[in-house]
Amino acid sequence: METKMIWANLASDNLKVTYEFYIKLGFESNNKHSSDENASFNFGKNKFIINFFKKSKLETDINGAIGNWKTQSEVIFSLSANTKEEVDQWAEKARKAGGTIFSEPQNYEQGYTFCFSDPDGHKFNVLYWPGM
Repeated sequence: METKMIWANLASDNLKVTYEFYIKLGFESNNKHSSDENASFNFGKNKFIINFFKKSKLETDINGAIGNWKTQSEVIFSLSANTKEEVDQWAEKARKAGGTIFSEPQNYEQGYTFCFSDPDGHKFNVLYWPGM
């Protein structure tokens, strides 16, 4: 069995803040307009989709509880950068958009990286890796 595609569904405390944060970072929205139901964005050239829903809606839709993502890591999404300078630019952009930098830009083995969380606490790292 092979799946046609994969995407992520995450909870948000405030969809308007979430929507504005990812727009400021320059991600392409899948929403034609601001929505009270969800915020959805394409990430990367392959257009990996991350959907954000109100926690109560997501819990209703899956018939179960969503963990406390603010105090525990659910997953860390990795975004690739083309250069070290681009990693630094992402860090500044994330800061200005209202994200929290929890790991400042630094060398990592042969690469260069930093980590941030969005206003809801969902975690990302931006990584430059030579040859990738």
